[in-house]
Amino acid sequence: MRRIAVLLSVAVMAMGGAAQAKPKWALVVHGGAGVIEKKDLSPEQDRAYREAMTRVANTGADVLKKGGSALDAIEAAVRILEDDPLFNAGRGAVFTAEGKNELDSSVMDGSNLMAGAVAGATTTRHPISLARAVMEKSPHVMLMGEGADEFARTQNLEQVDPSFFYTERRWQGLERELKRQGLPVPAKPAGAKPGAMAELVHDEDGGRNADLIDLKKKFGTVGVVALDSRGNVAAGTSTGGTTAKRWGRVGDAPIIGAGTYASNRSCAVSATGTGEYFIRLTVARKICALVEYKGLSLQAAADEVIQKDLTALKGDGGVIAVAPNGDMAWSFNTSGMYRAKIADGQPLTVGIYKDDP
Repeated sequence: MRRIAVLLSVAVMAMGGAAQAKPKWALVVHGGAGVIEKKDLSPEQDRAYREAMTRVANTGADVLKKGGSALDAIEAAVRILEDDPLFNAGRGAVFTAEGKNELDSSVMDGSNLMAGAVAGATTTRHPISLARAVMEKSPHVMLMGEGADEFARTQNLEQVDPSFFYTERRWQGLERELKRQGLPVPAKPAGAKPGAMAELVHDEDGGRNADLIDLKKKFGTVGVVALDSRGNVAAGTSTGGTTAKRWGRVGDAPIIGAGTYASNRSCAVSATGTGEYFIRLTVARKICALVEYKGLSLQAAADEVIQKDLTALKGDGGVIAVAPNGDMAWSFNTSGMYRAKIADGQPLTVGIYKDDP
């Protein structure tokens, strides 16, 4: 009887351990945060964004299921977002006051703290791939402007005409904002065409009420964080910046520690929001520090920074995060954030609004 009891005890312990076993891999995606409310999205727009988040999350998950690295999963997923006119990254990026699309991106490897970033790229189709190339193929961390695109050409990364990134809805958003500021509207880029799905793009600056929304509300970024089967985490972020930005403005997306950070000692974070505040707070690094040094759970750390610190400064936005133990989290203080998460043994979850799961 004693032997049977011991065997039963071992079996129960094994079952408990299995129930608590961490996922072999995990992935979280965001497509930007901002004024995203049910009343402003048509049923067609709602469906389009949910389908896009599903497609992106499944793409990254497929890489991880096959044993691919967190970096590979992130690059594959972000490249889809950069090609989707629904999002403010790559094709579909917002315009500067001069009528240009200036693209920023960054990536970080949690296994070795290597990082790469680009700011103000204008001809490289996939800035996320360029950021990774900077990390892996150059001695630098950040490149900017024409130099970034020139380096991309040396790495045989696909180049496109700047008109490739044009969408009509983003241009209309630029015209509204320039008129609000009393600034001249530039001529449309040569070769500009409306582009596929332009009619479904939702402006995170307030949709149909965009003229009444303060400039600081106008942002959108995409990002992915991942844990792979080797136990490594990584993060990647990509954006077109803010509508009608001037003077070569750069936000948090390409700044390591602000919009992107990853360390196997803590977590991986990708941010979206009013970049100036994220830079001041070093949001991504701060979340990781709270996990590493204060022992906060991933969700508690994300909420501490977004719901308290960022909100206290009157900054807007959100983050996604994943930890080496498989924990996943997101936190945002805006009315919505396009988001999705999936992990080994866990179903896909997709959300847009504050009251979504």
